[in-house]
Amino acid sequence: MRVVVDLSRCEGYAQCAFLAPDAFRMHGEEALMYDPTPDDAQRDRVLRAAAACPVQAILVDRLEGRPERRDAPLEASRS
Repeated sequence: MRVVVDLSRCEGYAQCAFLAPDAFRMHGEEALMYDPTPDDAQRDRVLRAAAACPVQAILVDRLEGRPERRDAPLEASRS
């Protein structure tokens, strides 16, 4: 799984850091730091974090190259 965050779009709401703290964390009050290749065990949390982003700044791709839809049910996005 690969994660890309559009940092120019991110507004620091920190919903992702709350929902997937192993993949996303705030550095200070506004700077987001994230793991671009989180462990597959974090998939559900990362997908929920992406879906919860108020500005939809998070894109989650499968490493096979097919993007995962943020609006897809979690069960449908599992391999």
